[in-house]
Amino acid sequence: MTLKLTKIVVTLGPSLDDEIVLRKVILAGATVFRANFSHGTADDHARRIQSVRKVAADLQTEVAILADLQGPKIRVARFREKKVLLRDGQSFVLDANLPSDLGDETQVGIDYKELPHDVSAGDTLLLDDGKIILSVTQVDGSRIICTVLDGGELSNNKGINRQGGGLSAPALTDKDAEDLKTALKLGADYIAVSFPRSAADIVEARILVKAARGSAKIIAKIERAEAVHVIDDIINASDGVMVARGDLAVEIGDAEVPAVQKRIIMRSRALNKPVITATQMLESMITCPVPTRAEVSDVANAVLDATDAVMLSAETATGKYPDKAVEAMTRIAVTVEENPDMDSMIRWHDEDNAVEQVDEAIARATMYTANHLNITAIIAMTESGSTPLWMSRVRAHIPIYALSRHITTQRIVSLYRGVFPINFDATTIEHGDINTAAIMTLRELGVLKKGDRVILTHGDRAGIHGKTNTMKIMEVG
Repeated sequence: MTLKLTKIVVTLGPSLDDEIVLRKVILAGATVFRANFSHGTADDHARRIQSVRKVAADLQTEVAILADLQGPKIRVARFREKKVLLRDGQSFVLDANLPSDLGDETQVGIDYKELPHDVSAGDTLLLDDGKIILSVTQVDGSRIICTVLDGGELSNNKGINRQGGGLSAPALTDKDAEDLKTALKLGADYIAVSFPRSAADIVEARILVKAARGSAKIIAKIERAEAVHVIDDIINASDGVMVARGDLAVEIGDAEVPAVQKRIIMRSRALNKPVITATQMLESMITCPVPTRAEVSDVANAVLDATDAVMLSAETATGKYPDKAVEAMTRIAVTVEENPDMDSMIRWHDEDNAVEQVDEAIARATMYTANHLNITAIIAMTESGSTPLWMSRVRAHIPIYALSRHITTQRIVSLYRGVFPINFDATTIEHGDINTAAIMTLRELGVLKKGDRVILTHGDRAGIHGKTNTMKIMEVG
């Protein structure tokens, strides 16, 4: 069976509430499940996460849970008639002091009361993901007086972005702090921080995780213009990033996104962090059982760039064909990964950089050897998942099996490109028998057969973090 190296993140929602559908989605290739805290209650998230864990256990596999925090809500308030029609050239006012349900064709309230302090005459405001474009002509106290450049229908609670970024709303709100605690109680493996502007926002989230005695990894969602300018700082501060192309496109312009996406993926891999490519990847499959050709190309290009994961949002949360959407992503990823042209692309991202840690050096040596020798699989015995992560930064078509006794580690590595978790407790085995036991475990799973050549990595003593210092080449049987 051909293994899919690129991972798939799916979003939980009503369409995945049926455990039969959930089972199909996991079997189709989903390895990470996103709980979107912009929607639903704590009870909804608890029920859905519990269902994921149950179905995954029934299938004898481990998947990761990613809790996606809502972030700051910068939105218009509500209209008396629920929606209005704005015409090109008319005046329209955003008023921080207007009651929240008294909007009409001339004005509307806003939930972010600091917005008048963040904008000035000449700024461009984008409403409803850029469908409505306003030019700020004057700021008068709480009132932002605008001229409509591109009008249309505007309904309740639509988002507001400033072209070029620059809004001062904090990445972590009081709601996010509470949702983070809820997510940790529910066993989330990853916490996604929405709209971070700098590394400081990621550090703040990490402090909150530690204060709640959690161990979840932090994912930075890149969706602000400011974040693009300090991308290396944010990547270094986080445990991974997400290219959240929706709000990002509104802030920097849709034509800028493809190049920025490629740069973020490249920098994430170079800095040893996993990266997720997200937003509207198979949008048409919310209502259609097959993707468009453009969507196929979009997913394929992310795979060609060696993103760790591609993400589905409404396609699986509320769409009609969640399992077919995952099947389509799997089909695209496998086909692209098998393309011989991928071999001509750069395999190693930072071969000239110095290595300070022994386990990272072992990871590099392993991947160099695997890419120049006929190797069937790589077996990495790991406590934290660090060695498999370093290995997965190198482009290769060889599966990396992360053998760990820790369920949390098995779930975490489910996001890494080309890494497959296996439950294996090396501390219960005599040191001299560990390699044989590891190979037998994979033979029993049908992964290896007699005559296969593998590379194994481990430390001198099992069960100690950061002590991988051995690489061994073995032939099965």
